[in-house]
Amino acid sequence: MSAATTTVSLPKGRAVQGFFRELTRSKAGFAGFVLVALIVGMTIIAPLVVDPANPTTLDKIWGGPSLEHPLGTDGSGKDTLKQILLGGQTVIFVGFAAALLTTVIAVVIGSLAAYFRGRFDGVMLQLTDIVMTIPQIVLLAVMGAFFRLDSPVALAVLIGALSWPVLMRSIRAQVLTLKEREFVEAARLLDLGTLRVVFIEIVPNMASYILINFIIAVTNAIYALVGLYLLGLAPLAGANWGLMINDAWIKGAMFDQNAILYILAPVTMIVLLQLGLIMLTRSLEEILNPRLRDR
Repeated sequence: MSAATTTVSLPKGRAVQGFFRELTRSKAGFAGFVLVALIVGMTIIAPLVVDPANPTTLDKIWGGPSLEHPLGTDGSGKDTLKQILLGGQTVIFVGFAAALLTTVIAVVIGSLAAYFRGRFDGVMLQLTDIVMTIPQIVLLAVMGAFFRLDSPVALAVLIGALSWPVLMRSIRAQVLTLKEREFVEAARLLDLGTLRVVFIEIVPNMASYILINFIIAVTNAIYALVGLYLLGLAPLAGANWGLMINDAWIKGAMFDQNAILYILAPVTMIVLLQLGLIMLTRSLEEILNPRLRDR
């Protein structure tokens, strides 16, 4: 059973070409896609071609830009450019992993709550009210103080587990509308089972909405992660953009003219990644929403 009455089978190559053709219809959206692809590609390729060794050089502390160090050095004399190239993996992994967890929790709970209604729905709504009442950064700070966040996986789980209530309510509202459609009624009459009706018949009809909200969840997760680093609640070890901002703040880099690039570089990378993700949603909306695609 499905809301669509016909299915057109296209070769995989033609389907990919069609997707990219639609992606280029929005110049801003395509620019966002290219920006995200470049940044993600950099974080994947850089560890393979860049020497991870970044020794401390005391005579080059807070050094300005030079041929040897294009973005200068930090308070320990380490190369800033090398930290930028190698420092995106944790931020991007936590952002996407946390967003995936948030989306899965929101879709599962929101769909089931709307479908069953009754006591389960009431309990879930009450729980979301409680979580949404507390500012997320405060809740993250409290949880970060109680739990040992010594790995990117732990950070992703914490952020993802606390970020689902808003999306859950949106998914619930969508399912409340979809569950009254004819194809859902037909699936019930055929006694296909609750899980199949919810996750095979209803949820796929929200695919575009879920995907766009997943990207928004990525941006929120990255901001939350950077906030944890800035507050010193994430592990202050290794090298990543969030840690660079924390280090620059503690060492007063913004007050040293030679050190200003050390704080601007990671902030710029995070802003560009966030901007690319937000711009990408414009193309995805046009591709996945038939009403926008036909304009």
